[in-house]
Amino acid sequence: GAEGSTLMSYFSKNQIQALKPKITFSTLRDLQCPVLESNELQGKPDESCSTEELFEWLGAVWNQVSLDNKSSSFLSTYCCPQPNTVVEKAFLCTITGFIIPEKIIHLLEQLCCYFREPKLAYWLTLTVHGFADSPVSWRESEHGFHKGGENLYNFVIFRNLDYWLQMAVGTNDDCPP
Repeated sequence: GAEGSTLMSYFSKNQIQALKPKITFSTLRDLQCPVLESNELQGKPDESCSTEELFEWLGAVWNQVSLDNKSSSFLSTYCCPQPNTVVEKAFLCTITGFIIPEKIIHLLEQLCCYFREPKLAYWLTLTVHGFADSPVSWRESEHGFHKGGENLYNFVIFRNLDYWLQMAVGTNDDCPP
């Protein structure tokens, strides 16, 4: 309506433009992945890894940390938690930008559809990071920013459509409801 055209003229007059999210794809080859069981949040020795071990491993993968634990590495001696399996190919898609919640829900629904046909993958994950300098973290809560400004959540979706939901907040934020 009239408000929309006024708003659009304001944006164009002040040279404000919409930016599209940046999408990058990468293929990770021969990736060591933790073994997970949907009903074992704490993991079981020699059978499956815990949610905490998965979360730490995901951070290493996103940051392209070597997982081979070589003593000559000055950057990291991290290795994939046990038990693990080597996956020939894993796909990593990163979308950077402002994404509305409805688009995230749609993406989550599409990822769940991935398991409709028989697949080799036992699980997949969707992680959403908030902006470190966002004024709001969860719901209407003010976002406290001290050092890291963490606010993220992670869905781990299993072949049987069970899922884990992990949430992380910074030290100056309240836990999400």
